[in-house]
Amino acid sequence: MNKNNFFYSALIGLVASCRSMTPMAALAIARIKKRGTTGRLLLLDRPLFKYGALAMGAGELFGDKMKSAPDRTVFLGMSARVASAGIAGAALAPSGKEKAGAAIAISTAVPLAYVTLAARKKAVAKMGQTRSGLIEDSLIVAVGAAVVFFATRPRRR
Repeated sequence: MNKNNFFYSALIGLVASCRSMTPMAALAIARIKKRGTTGRLLLLDRPLFKYGALAMGAGELFGDKMKSAPDRTVFLGMSARVASAGIAGAALAPSGKEKAGAAIAISTAVPLAYVTLAARKKAVAKMGQTRSGLIEDSLIVAVGAAVVFFATRPRRR
């Protein structure tokens, strides 16, 4: 098995470590744009899940700027990261290797959530919560969009 086959699964795990809903929102946009994934992704073919993922992704970007926003490593935050990274990692894995792709994405997302939280706390101390959050959002949304764009292809009709 070629390790590069799971490159996008690992990268989407990195994205999930910072923003739990961004991987799902990026995949939802890909589905709206009729782009296919190598791994199976049945949920986001359903409008409720597709548009729900978009709404949750946008909501997370706004909610993160609130002073009362919890750390990304709290139980619910980690649970969302595990679910999102797993689903997205499976979708970006080679066909038939979805479980391995999910495991790789989760194995990337969970430890990096602690690393990215420490970096974010340093940034908050230097420039404040809103500004550091906007910078992090810009970087992570761009990385998430690029990963999904390069990992997907236009679906044949």
